[in-house]
Amino acid sequence: METFETRAAITRFLFVEDPPEAVDLAFVFGSPSISSIEPAIALFRQGLARQILITGRGQFPDGQPEWRVYRDHARAAGVPEDALLVEPEASNTFENAAFGAELIRRELGWDGIASIAICAKPFHMRRALMTARRHFPAHVRLVARPPSGLGDLAPDDWWQSDWGRQRVLEELGRISAYALKGDLGGY
Repeated sequence: METFETRAAITRFLFVEDPPEAVDLAFVFGSPSISSIEPAIALFRQGLARQILITGRGQFPDGQPEWRVYRDHARAAGVPEDALLVEPEASNTFENAAFGAELIRRELGWDGIASIAICAKPFHMRRALMTARRHFPAHVRLVARPPSGLGDLAPDDWWQSDWGRQRVLEELGRISAYALKGDLGGY
């Protein structure tokens, strides 16, 4: 039987969120829904992020790659093309972080990056942060900026649906699998 304390511990562990703040880059982990890019766009519009990096080749229900849908959405929201970096090959969280880190190294250089906002689904934030920590230099401060879209699992009610419980418990299993393979950094 699930207890309140168990739910609260899972929620505290997975659902990480920091207040918006100035960062050098907003790093968006792709997913098949648009909400993950919203915090990056908000940071850009508020003058809190100079650039947005979008990573992910997964597909939206209409067959378009995540990176393209996210890029087009950001451009429609007023983010200029020269403020967008796109990594179109990553197919999972490990690759998002690894390929994105290489793109940062190649295009921007790590010396000018002191902080990055991690934009990923709320229930996925812990693994996104830990995977980024594995691939990003230690001097880079990570800021958790999950979306709060209508279709996103929220920390205050994820357990109220079978789908929400299943997604959260699967995420705990994925964190374990990543840890066993050495794919996570400390966070």
